[in-house]
Amino acid sequence: MSKDVKPTRKNLMAIEDRIELSERGHDTLEKKRDGLIMEFMDILDQAQDVRANLEDNYDRAQRNINMARAMEGDVAVRGAAAALKEHPEITSQSKNIMGVVVPQIESTKVRKSLDQRGYGLVGTSARIDEAADAYEELLESVILAAEVETAMKKMLSEIEKTKRRVNALEFKLLPELYDGQEYIEQKLEEQEREEIFRMKKIKAKKEEQESEAAEETPVAEPITADD
Repeated sequence: MSKDVKPTRKNLMAIEDRIELSERGHDTLEKKRDGLIMEFMDILDQAQDVRANLEDNYDRAQRNINMARAMEGDVAVRGAAAALKEHPEITSQSKNIMGVVVPQIESTKVRKSLDQRGYGLVGTSARIDEAADAYEELLESVILAAEVETAMKKMLSEIEKTKRRVNALEFKLLPELYDGQEYIEQKLEEQEREEIFRMKKIKAKKEEQESEAAEETPVAEPITADD
C-alpha cells in the first residue's frame, strides 16, 4: 500500500487524519468489546444457574409423572392432560444491551389453579396435581432458559464480530497506514535534502561564475600628472 501512495504533503495529511480516526475507532471498539464481555459473563452466570434449575425441574417433573402413571395409570394421566382448556401463551419483546438486541420472553397462563386445569377433582389424586405443578414449573424454566441462552448466543456473536473489527484495525489497517505515513515522510525528507543539495549547488555555481567574471574584468590604470 505504502508504495502506491504519492508522496505529497496533502496525502500525508490525509493519512494522518485516517490514522487519528482509526485509532479513535479502535479505542471505541475495544471498550465496546470489553463491555460486551462483562455483560456476557453476567449472562453466562445466569445461564448456568438457569440450566441447573432446568435440569432439577426436569428430574422432578419426570419423577412426579412416573409416580402419577404408576399410581393412577396412563389413562387417567392422559385424560387429565387432555382436559386442559387454556394453553400457555408466549409473547416476545426485545431489549438492548450495549447495542445488541436480545429477546425478552413473557409467558402467561403457565401456572394454573386446580379449577383451571380442566380435570375434575373427583377421580384424580394428589399425584396428578403434583405432576401438573412440576410440569408448569418446568415450562417456566424452559421459557427462561430460552430467553437467557438466546441472549447469550447473540452477545457471543457480537463479541466475535467486534473482536474481528478490532483485530482488522490493529493488525491490518493501522499498520498499513503507519507504513504509508512513514514512507511519505521518508520520501518528503529525501526530496527536501535533494532540494537543499540542489540549491547549494546552484549557489556555489553562481558564486563561481561571479568570481570568474570579476577576474576577467580589466583593471583601469591610474592616470598620472605627466599624462
